[in-house]
Amino acid sequence: MAIHPIVLMHKFSATLFAVLKPLGVWGVGALALLDSALIPIPGSMDSVIIGYVISNHAKFLLYCLMAAACSAIGSLVPFYIGRAGGELVLLKRINRERYERMRDRFERQEFFAMMIPAMLPPPTPLKLFQFAAGVFEMKAVPFITAMFLGKLVQFLVCAVIVLWFGPALFHSLQHAMQRHLGVVIGCALFALLLLVFYFVRKVFDRRRGEQLPSEEEEVQA
Repeated sequence: MAIHPIVLMHKFSATLFAVLKPLGVWGVGALALLDSALIPIPGSMDSVIIGYVISNHAKFLLYCLMAAACSAIGSLVPFYIGRAGGELVLLKRINRERYERMRDRFERQEFFAMMIPAMLPPPTPLKLFQFAAGVFEMKAVPFITAMFLGKLVQFLVCAVIVLWFGPALFHSLQHAMQRHLGVVIGCALFALLLLVFYFVRKVFDRRRGEQLPSEEEEVQA
């Protein structure tokens, strides 16, 4: 009797998880790399980070950094799959005009379009965003930077919640966010807009009252 491919994939990922988990920091990195590169592990990387942090509080920052770095590297797999042939896949489903509009919107905010989904917990369809980044030809360095920062924020939040309040509160919050993912995404976007507004305001405040070079030359003359 043939085994269903999905069942086979779950068994394979469970075996990898059992083998790699005892390897400490290197196990975290390997699991994050595989999970991000289209081989999902049982549960989620959040749960993996929680388990490691509970077993060794002192290394929580190292765990988060390693997992974020390896997740960013592994995300290059769906990114380059999208780069290689994703445009043809999209153009079979939408016309060229709509494709160009989608690409223009993505290019205007591509960094945050990747960083925000990377910060959010499952079931956020992160690999779809990674695939789209490849399709729309986002540069690799900004892509991997956005992925690293987003994942680092996600894992650090998980670790801090566990260290301060214990794993029970984290799992309750995780279930709540999964049930209300749309609200979570909306709040994240609103917080991002506030942050952008704050920095823009600071830039204008700093430049307020400065003379233009032509004005300075006239004053000196």
